[in-house]
Amino acid sequence: MVRVELSHRFATPLQSGFDYITDIDNWPEYWPGLVRVAPGSRWATPGDTATLAMRLLGREVELVLTLRELEPHKVVAYTSVQEGLPEARHERHFAAAAGGFDYRLVVDFEPRSGLRGLLIDRLMLRRGVARAMRRTVENLERRLPTS
Repeated sequence: MVRVELSHRFATPLQSGFDYITDIDNWPEYWPGLVRVAPGSRWATPGDTATLAMRLLGREVELVLTLRELEPHKVVAYTSVQEGLPEARHERHFAAAAGGFDYRLVVDFEPRSGLRGLLIDRLMLRRGVARAMRRTVENLERRLPTS
């Protein structure tokens, strides 16, 4: 199992941060590489799905997210499926903290076997996920309200 994590404290009230991050209409503002959210995508109740068009390596690819858990102001968990890559499990954890909230991003996936799993999944995909997490946090720093 490959697991990638990143934690960051934002100077935004917990409720405001959670509401902004989980609002599907805000995703294009901070999600790296997001081209569009497909019409009909929903993100409010476990079982909801969102289909995204992402720009990766100069081409557009489809990413399908399925919401597994949503506990307001605490946790969001979902899976993502993209052709040619292993299914990934995502968690977003929120906790009140002095002066704002702590945000922890987690992605884990089971690498495929063989050379593809070693080179693509364990090396390239892991690095890509970590880079996307860092860029997400940077984008959120510029977008989240501070009061």
